[in-house]
Amino acid sequence: MRWEEWGPLYRAIIEDFNYSREKDAKAAEILNALLVNKRICNDDCLRNHIGKEATVCGGASNLQEQLDEFGVNGTLIAADNAASVLLANSSLPDLIVTDLDGNVREQIMANAEGAVVIVHAHGDNIPALKEYVPHFNGIISGTTQGRDVGVVRNYGGFTDGDRAVSIARHFGAVRIRLLGFDFEDPALKFGRDIEVKRRKLFWARRLIFDHNPENVVLWTP
Repeated sequence: MRWEEWGPLYRAIIEDFNYSREKDAKAAEILNALLVNKRICNDDCLRNHIGKEATVCGGASNLQEQLDEFGVNGTLIAADNAASVLLANSSLPDLIVTDLDGNVREQIMANAEGAVVIVHAHGDNIPALKEYVPHFNGIISGTTQGRDVGVVRNYGGFTDGDRAVSIARHFGAVRIRLLGFDFEDPALKFGRDIEVKRRKLFWARRLIFDHNPENVVLWTP
């Protein structure tokens, strides 16, 4: 997704949640600094990793059931804690999209084994960026929901799940299978507000489906 399309959506999202654009920009600057001397997967690298077909796995409780029933096609992309489900099945994701609020230690392990980890910076996860990014020793990318900062790029997306879809589309996937996405009954992490989570899923659904390019086919169970 280009900034021309994403910019108005971003402004609407930060107004809805009362987020700080300044904090988002600061987080992107911090992530950019933390990525110095890392093995960066730039645009060409991501384009080479993402094929015309992709399976994007979200963190809903039905992910394992849907994996068993429908399987995986093409590039395997995990949104945050979906990576743990895949790893438990001895399936190493091609890419992991995360803002570091899930099982980061498993993501660090997967990165060492060859999964490209795409770390997202926003105003609320600066402490996590500082704590965890130094431990990723494999190939890594950085994303932001504001303007690009150095190697930290914006490909669109708000939650890990819809951002994973946006990244897949941005780099050429035209057939995308969605597994483990539940927009009605969210899996809630400890200490989180369920109403905030539902509002986030409202935006995720909108970003995935309402802004899907005409040439991209989305498949859901």
